[in-house]
Amino acid sequence: MPGTPEPDLEGKIALVAGATRGAGRGIAVRLGAAGATVYVTGRTTRERRSEYDRPETIEETAELVTAAGGTGIAVPADHLVAEEVRTLAGRIDAEQGRLDVLVNDIWGGEKLFAFDEPVWEHDLDNGLRLLRLGVETHAVTSHFLLPLLVRRPGGLVVEMTDGTSAYNAARYRNSYFYDLVKNSVLRMAFVLAHELEPHGGTAVALTPGWLRSEMMLDAFGVAEDNWRDALAKVPLFGISESPAYVGRAVAALAGDADVARWNGESLSSGQLAREYGFTDLDGSRPDCWRFLIDSEHADEPVDADVYR
Repeated sequence: MPGTPEPDLEGKIALVAGATRGAGRGIAVRLGAAGATVYVTGRTTRERRSEYDRPETIEETAELVTAAGGTGIAVPADHLVAEEVRTLAGRIDAEQGRLDVLVNDIWGGEKLFAFDEPVWEHDLDNGLRLLRLGVETHAVTSHFLLPLLVRRPGGLVVEMTDGTSAYNAARYRNSYFYDLVKNSVLRMAFVLAHELEPHGGTAVALTPGWLRSEMMLDAFGVAEDNWRDALAKVPLFGISESPAYVGRAVAALAGDADVARWNGESLSSGQLAREYGFTDLDGSRPDCWRFLIDSEHADEPVDADVYR
């Protein structure tokens, strides 16, 4: 959008782990728009689908990265399989010799948790699978990819989660297993900040707001170009944001020479939009988390447009 600052990431090498759709795809494309070479991983390819059984593929994401102005490279990978991640790291090492930005957006748990269902009633297999997909994958990825990132100062790790540390600390997040996953990722960023700092690296946790992912748009029967049609049934959807918004947040961080000031912090797309001056695709700056907090204490319904 005119007026939205684009960082210069020409020559930067990035990996977006979990880039098939949603925030991961949005981040990969915006990194590409800033000129980066972006490796994108996921389990759904044009030949094989994950258990999500959705049409988005990592090849399509890579093509979108290239069309945006970067270089997109699709690498099929299951980040629960250590050898596949080891092979991925070896390929990036052989082709680039380093990694500048690691975005850990692996999730895959949308169909595995039940809202407000206590742990003794929740399906145990689904819950444990959720922990593996949302926590173990991040650990495996960091183990194999961070040796490339610490080769020179300035590396950035972005751990993607749901909710800021301040918001989550005081609130129950959906279910026992969901809460554990999203708060574990927040802690990962904090720990990585301490481990990367001696190498000149930075780690942050980042959350989008209410994301208009492909799955969410489908659930409301709308597309990105007419998403406001859903407001008649779900007025709170007015605070939602496109995946490009959090993508611009990551690109801004990656292009910030002073990004180390955020080391160990829990950040949100709305917060960083105010800091760096970027907007969502429609020119707005939605701040979902501020809206949610203010709504909790309001005597009357809060107008979401005020927070855009």
